[in-house]
This record gives sequence, C-alpha cells and structure tokens, in this order.
Amino acid sequence: MSGDIIDVEFNLHDETVDSVHVNNLITAVLKSIDNEISLMGEVSNGDVLQAITMVLAIRAHIIHAPIEMTSVLAKTLLNEALMALDEATTIQGQSGRA
Repeated sequence: MSGDIIDVEFNLHDETVDSVHVNNLITAVLKSIDNEISLMGEVSNGDVLQAITMVLAIRAHIIHAPIEMTSVLAKTLLNEALMALDEATTIQGQSGRA
C-alpha cells in the first residue's frame, strides 16, 4: 500500500450498464487487495499484478459467451485502462514514521 492518490479518468465501454457499479467494484477490489496485503505482509508488486490478471482471465472465461469474444473484450478493456494512466496524475503519499 503506497498511500499514493491516483487521479485518473477512465473511458467507460459503450455498453457499460451502470458506472456507479463499476466504481464500487473498483473500490471493493482495491480495498480487498490492501486488506490481504496487510494480513500477509510484504507482497511483491509482480505477484499482485499476476493475481489480478489471472482473476481477469478467470472472470472472462466464466461469462456465458464464446471465450474468443470475452478474451478480446478483456484485452481491449485492460489496454484502454492502462492507456488512461498515461494521462493520470499521481499525488505522492506521505511516508516515514511518526
């Protein structure tokens, strides 16, 4: 947990049903990851990214649609989200000990 604040504007997919649900899921997933890391102790960023991408792959697979379609959708959404970070602003969290 870095404590950094990332101000990013994501473009939602044309078929997004509820942007509030998207926002709530993002918040819940990030909180869950932070909670797990705080319980486990030091976890490498690579391990976290690997786990998240594996979850994305599993989620794409369990959707009742051809895997070719959900795989392309997942890759497209991930790529667009990563590209949005090019325009993001990061506010460095405070570090140190009191």
